[in-house]
Amino acid sequence: MSFLNGKTALVTGSTSGIGLGVATELAAAGVRIAVHSLPGDAQAEAAVAAMKEAGAPDAKFFGADVSNPDAIRAMIEEVEAWGPIDILVNNAGIQHTAGITDMPDAKWDAIIAINLSSCFHTMKAVLPLMESRGYGRIVNIASVHGLVASVEKVPYVAAKHGLVGMSKVVALEYASKGDPAKGAITVNCIAPGFTETPLIESQIQAAAGRAGGDRDAGIAELLKEKQPSLRMTQTSELGALAVFLCGMAAQNLTGTTIPVDGGWTAQ
Repeated sequence: MSFLNGKTALVTGSTSGIGLGVATELAAAGVRIAVHSLPGDAQAEAAVAAMKEAGAPDAKFFGADVSNPDAIRAMIEEVEAWGPIDILVNNAGIQHTAGITDMPDAKWDAIIAINLSSCFHTMKAVLPLMESRGYGRIVNIASVHGLVASVEKVPYVAAKHGLVGMSKVVALEYASKGDPAKGAITVNCIAPGFTETPLIESQIQAAAGRAGGDRDAGIAELLKEKQPSLRMTQTSELGALAVFLCGMAAQNLTGTTIPVDGGWTAQ
């Protein structure tokens, strides 16, 4: 992926989970990585080291609370001073499950702010810069819940559906604004289903315990209601897809949402 070598990516929420996996694959393609999480994240130093070990020419941590638009704008300025943002991966997100009448108002506000509004503010800040340089890639990590719903996830499903719709609009607005010779500007979503991350490890362990200690059998049981493949997606697989979307071969692939869900949304 020599085309990406030396480019700079800002990956929000990239000290663990999907964000770390995506950032690692971009690093392996020669991309400089602006690692992001909340200020003071104890995993920041290890994540930066992991980027360099994977092959990133450089990596640096930028802390910001993405529920705060002013903090987002300040972070974008800081990253731009370090290196022009060629690639933006919006991955930061939170979750809380409860029925609508039990959902705390504060949780609604926080999930919408972090999972949806932050993506508006980051895209608004970087797109004029991308246009001035002729190349830009925005990869928004949506979810299968941007395409279908599940109970007890009102704010999360609303945010992810909103992210899918917003990405389509922005893709249309910028479809002709980049320089095709440099790779143009594209905006796409990746919609993961069940993905193996530390966030759901406790669920996997519990399911494995019910299956007599067989991890694969436990995962299959955990997934059988939703994900027909009966296997988890790996974060590296999502990262490999992000790398493809950032490449020259994807210069005319924009406004799409690609499910990586083992057949969940094909049902």
